[in-house]
Formats: sequence, structure tokens, C-alpha cells
Amino acid sequence: MHLEKRLPHNGKEGLLYGGLISTMTVLFMTSFSVIYFAGEFNADIAWSIVKMLPIMWIIVMIIEPVIFGRLAEALTAKLTTPSDSFNAKILFRILFTVLGMSAAMTLIGDIVGHGFHSELFSNWLANWPRNFVIVLIAESLVIQPVARFAMVKLHEAQDRKAGSSTETDSALKTEVL
Repeated sequence: MHLEKRLPHNGKEGLLYGGLISTMTVLFMTSFSVIYFAGEFNADIAWSIVKMLPIMWIIVMIIEPVIFGRLAEALTAKLTTPSDSFNAKILFRILFTVLGMSAAMTLIGDIVGHGFHSELFSNWLANWPRNFVIVLIAESLVIQPVARFAMVKLHEAQDRKAGSSTETDSALKTEVL
């Protein structure tokens, strides 16, 4: 069976792949949002970002695989066929994941940053479309390709290791005979 080298092959690789994507997305969007709303970047803003990053990362690492990853996978399966290209399937997966995650994280980010307040819903309506477009572009052009590149390099290293271990085993068998 042919396994796609650009995607994880097991749970451990899946955790690495998801962790890379989540870390890059949280780092980018948290930094962007905090700087955008502060209107400047200084030591206090940097400290605010550093304090928010672990909270946002933990939230993302929980809700993406439990809720939005599953929904995106199901929707992608419904709208694609086995004969569709890898790129078509990935783009659908990115679109559906970003749609759900950007909606949820725009709301959650406002709550984490400012607590519950009367403008929460109106802020969400004003900010979500911008966040969706920004994350969709970042995920499609930078974040996902970087994570897939990391998977390719990981699988190439595993293949090299398996090849060298097979060569070592063959050499040992030859010496014994």
C-alpha cells in the first residue's frame, strides 16, 4: 500500500504534524491579533503575546482534533472522491478546518484577551471575516506546506534508516554464513 509521504502515517506523526500546524498558526495569529489591536509593538505587547500563547495553543490542540478536524475530514470525504487529487482534498480540508477554527478562535481569543463583555458578539462579527481570510492564506501558502515538508523529510529519514538497517542486517548475515 502506498502511503502519502506528505501526511502522517501514524498517531505519533499525526501529533507532530498537528503540533507543527497548531504552533505556527497560534504563534502567527495570536501575535497578529494582539499587535493589530494594540496598534503598536513594544515590550508590554510582546509580554502579552508570550502569556497568551500557551493558553491559545492548548485550546487549539484540544478543539482542532476533537471537533473541527473531524468535521473537516467528514465534509472533505463527502465532497471529494477517491480519484480527486491530493491538492483538492488538502484544500477542502484546509478550508473547512480554517472556517471552523477561525470562527471559534476569534471568539475564544476575545474572551481570553478581554474576558466576557457586552461587545463580544459584535466584535466577533467584525473580526472573524478578517481572521478567516488571513488564516486561510497563511495555512494554504505557508503553514501547511511547511508541515507537509517536515513530514516528507521525516519519512525520507525513516526510509534511509530502514535502508541502512536492512543493509547492516544483510552484511551481518553474509558474515555469519
